[in-house]
Amino acid sequence: MARLQVSSGLRYASPVLIFLLLGFLAPLVTVVAYSFASPKSFEVFTSFTLANFSAVFDTTNSVWTSFVWSLGLAAVCTVLLAIIAYPIAYGLNHAFGRYASLVSVLFVFPLFVSENVRLYGWVQFFIKNGVVDGVLNSLGWGPAPEVLYSPGITLFGMVYTYLPFMLFPMTLGLSMVPQDLVDAAADLGGGRLMVWREIELPLAMPGILIGMLLTSVLAVGAVAEAKILGGQSVITVVHDIEIAFTYAQDWPLGAALAVLLVLIIGGLTLAVLSRLDLDRVLGRR
Repeated sequence: MARLQVSSGLRYASPVLIFLLLGFLAPLVTVVAYSFASPKSFEVFTSFTLANFSAVFDTTNSVWTSFVWSLGLAAVCTVLLAIIAYPIAYGLNHAFGRYASLVSVLFVFPLFVSENVRLYGWVQFFIKNGVVDGVLNSLGWGPAPEVLYSPGITLFGMVYTYLPFMLFPMTLGLSMVPQDLVDAAADLGGGRLMVWREIELPLAMPGILIGMLLTSVLAVGAVAEAKILGGQSVITVVHDIEIAFTYAQDWPLGAALAVLLVLIIGGLTLAVLSRLDLDRVLGRR
């Protein structure tokens, strides 16, 4: 009787594979199964219906608007961060050269403080009789305009929170642009805009795309910013998922929302990764 041959690599990797199967695949399968269960029931693996997905896209149900808000805010946040982070990353690379990526890690330090603590700090900054209001009153310029608990301040909180996740990959991408190549293009008569468009931007694009992908994925799942700064003036899809699994006790609906969100984020991730040369990004060639 032939014995099953198992490579040593597979044997060594089996603990990690088992951990991933139990910690990632099993919960995901359970969530998918719940999404096809009867509405407002716990009949997982015993029923099959598309009613939960139909409820999400029902025009008389407002739950689909949370997808619009989440995807819209994530898209605007990603674009704003790309515009903000690019000149910072460019300046870091020109000021610190090969140490720019290390210096950009300094922007990660705020992540060591709880996000909720940092967001409540902004609440104290903008709230009535807070820092801004107090400064303007002391200068005789009257009370500050109310900015809290609005979609705009929610977007501000997302930009503030996710800046490090855009900046670090973008700095890494710009550091991959050989300065000799840029100098040679300039010596051959290339204008500054043409050199940037034809050389710097294409070579830095892997890092830029990774930063935009990472930021957009995190921003779609943003919920603390909408709760703390926005005062729930914007209801995000993650908040609807939380409500479905807790107060509403409608696990099938929450699972359907989660499955749709995973499909959207997964499709976005695959679309971006298909345009990346990961070997080049990882420095393998």
